[in-house]
Amino acid sequence: MAATNGYLGVTPPISVNESTEREKEVTVSLMEELHRQGVFESEEEARTREIVLGRLAAIVKKFVRKVSLAHGLSEAAADAAGGKIFTFGSYRLGVHGPGSDIDTLCVVPKHVSREDFFDVFEQILKETDGVTEVSGVPEAYVPIIKIKIQGIPIDLLMARLALSSIPDDLSLQDDNLLRNLDERCIRSLNGSRVVDEILRLVPNVEVFRDSLRCIKLWAQRRAIYSNVNGFLGGVAWAMLVARICQLYPNAIAGAIVSRFFIIMYQWTWPQPVLLKQIEDGPLAVRVWNPKLYPADRSHRMPIITPAYPSMCATHNVTASTQMIMTEEFKKGSEIVDRVIVGTAEWSELFTKHDFFHKYRYYLQVIASTGSPDLQIKWSGTVESRIRQLVMKLEYVDSLILAHPFIKGFEQVSYCLNGDEVRAVAQGDISEAIAKRKKEDIEGKEGASTVYSTTFFIGLAIEPKQPGTVGPRKLDISYPTTEFTKLVKMWEKYDEATMGIVVRHIRSSTLPDYVFDEGERQPRSAQKRPKTGKGSGKSSNTSPDVPSKRRRASHAVTSDSVSTTAQLKITQNGVTPSNNSVPGLEFASSTSAVYSPAVKDPSHIKSPQLPFGENVAVATSAAVS
Repeated sequence: MAATNGYLGVTPPISVNESTEREKEVTVSLMEELHRQGVFESEEEARTREIVLGRLAAIVKKFVRKVSLAHGLSEAAADAAGGKIFTFGSYRLGVHGPGSDIDTLCVVPKHVSREDFFDVFEQILKETDGVTEVSGVPEAYVPIIKIKIQGIPIDLLMARLALSSIPDDLSLQDDNLLRNLDERCIRSLNGSRVVDEILRLVPNVEVFRDSLRCIKLWAQRRAIYSNVNGFLGGVAWAMLVARICQLYPNAIAGAIVSRFFIIMYQWTWPQPVLLKQIEDGPLAVRVWNPKLYPADRSHRMPIITPAYPSMCATHNVTASTQMIMTEEFKKGSEIVDRVIVGTAEWSELFTKHDFFHKYRYYLQVIASTGSPDLQIKWSGTVESRIRQLVMKLEYVDSLILAHPFIKGFEQVSYCLNGDEVRAVAQGDISEAIAKRKKEDIEGKEGASTVYSTTFFIGLAIEPKQPGTVGPRKLDISYPTTEFTKLVKMWEKYDEATMGIVVRHIRSSTLPDYVFDEGERQPRSAQKRPKTGKGSGKSSNTSPDVPSKRRRASHAVTSDSVSTTAQLKITQNGVTPSNNSVPGLEFASSTSAVYSPAVKDPSHIKSPQLPFGENVAVATSAAVS
């Protein structure tokens, strides 16, 4: 894209120099490592995707034609009504991997309604050979139909334009296309318009894609790739990489990745990341503006979408998740610095996260129901509120941060009686239940299936001050009780069929399913010295006893699945009336945050750009 001011972006580049020979060498080794990591799809899968998209385009035209005829249009007018698909997300960006879904937008003319999309189109899809797992979610914030065609997962959105027909050469770049559209259509169009604009605003698309593949894999491995949980989603990571590409227009991937970590660590938040100046448009809609809107001023790491209407893609970031990402930027910079000088390999950058080894205390949030379809909606509702729990926990004294894990763990448990159902809903899945299969409960009176999704939040506690005597207590009853109330306010919540439990556990009692095979043993060995240290104290400090006591003390009285919050290790499932959690006590250690095996990020030197490069160039632009 030609830039009117001679460069892309809101500031001049930091450097227009070509990459050094060493940076070229490490770029070659980076691409080799990315291939080893399996981030590229095969040529066969790429061809299959193209065929699938061709089939989908034809199905969309068939759908529009059918609806047009039903509205009384002539055969000729129905044929001319058109209909077109646009891809967005990782596929459109060119950074998708094997098995990843294709985000697809179906653009239809004005006489095709959203009801037609979910009634007529969904039915056409179900009747089409090779199309499976058709599932429409019309009530979603962005209404969607999920399908698979020839095994390729596709997420389908719909946008109805104020046009009588959709030509094959339609472009979505014109802001005037947004006129007279409802908010859901504007949101649906926004994904495709943003991605197209990102690709127009980078100096070299191939360098951008190579760099983004690296950053995307790193963020996934480090468990900081999740918009809903307060980290960054795919579009936000893409915009960050695109900004670095603008600042180094002649650099190649190895150099871009190196500068990425340094600049993102040094970035002066809440200075926004902009790929171009925010523009006004033809609609009476809100555009991100911290001078006008207090909510926009509260955004901690604003990364602003480049397509009108500009929005903040990172409004979910909390104080805790910002601290975690900043720490990861610093660690990443240190590793890449060693890669460039030849003392480390790129594989070190993609080392799996240490979330389940990092903290001594965790919150466990369990959402459960008796139906697989209901569980998808209920667990999704609970997950969307986890960020609110994190933000409330951040106000608790002695808590440094609350670290949400980026995904839930799904379990299907076959229970013989109500006691087992209640235990599973509380997060206590015994070995007998875990091994039981569906056929083991068929035909047995009182038996039932429980679907549960468990989310985890790591709790980083302030180190104990010298001279402090005895165990400390942390009162987290208010945030957990408020969170439980919040999720129960969901309009479709039913106490008889949905369970929500919040309880704290020690790292030693984390369930086996959160660890990869063979991963748990080092962690257990690491914790052993502490059991001896606390052997003279109450049984609450023993890593083994709490889980046994919890299992013996659950006394929940709800009909099907527990709906009470498990807030005490030493009491039953009923929330204590005095709103305190005396059971959460901490051993007399001066370091309650990180386990000894985790490298303290404060020992890593602050990353700096090479001599002559100044990050202030990139952060000096004010919002116009």
